Amino acid sequence: MSRTTRLFVLMQTLRRYRRPVSGACLAEELGISQRTLYRDIAELKALGADIEGEPGIGYVLKPGFLLPPLMFSEDEIEAIALGLSWVTRRTDDDLAASAGEALSKVAAVLPTELRYRLEDSALLVGPVARPAQVVALSILHRAVREERKLGIAYLDAHGQPTSRTIWPIAITFFESVCMIVAWCELREAFRHFRTDRITEAEVLEQRYPGRRQDMLKAWKKAQSIRQCSSVQY
Repeated sequence: MSRTTRLFVLMQTLRRYRRPVSGACLAEELGISQRTLYRDIAELKALGADIEGEPGIGYVLKPGFLLPPLMFSEDEIEAIALGLSWVTRRTDDDLAASAGEALSKVAAVLPTELRYRLEDSALLVGPVARPAQVVALSILHRAVREERKLGIAYLDAHGQPTSRTIWPIAITFFESVCMIVAWCELREAFRHFRTDRITEAEVLEQRYPGRRQDMLKAWKKAQSIRQCSSVQY
């Protein structure tokens, strides 16, 4: 275990204890000697961690301290790199650019010994053909974020055009298809619309009634009931 990872694990361990914990207990849990533990605690204090206590009494970490270079373990770094890589390859240009900027910010606060995990991760995302988007996802995302009604021109599965006013509550990304989850005023029910079949979209001034989070819970409940009713006994 590298020194940086060890300090990170020590910080996470101290956060779990609300009362002072002995150095012997911490050393045993981390699998290190007490001498190494005392040196690591001294180093964290030098970096600004508000750790109270001393050998023979115990240690407690005061809340509110966050050490940017130690926010992530090596596995968490690879998970972040994989997730951001997926966003880059599976979403639109705007989200892909945001993912790249986020990756740069993460890299900026990592020490050199961990930064290579972002650049040389063994976890990769394969290429996939993204369906052509007539309407930018950023427009649909804005309607979701602002809880506004959305007027759309849509092509159904048979290619027939239709106009709908919907209350968008979420955007779902699948392997090669993106869908918007919404309440459809025409059908008076939740419906799923493929974003590549939306030919026109206008974010309306009118907000839809209720909170998006509540509607999302209602949709999940409806999905759960539908799945249960389809089970064969």
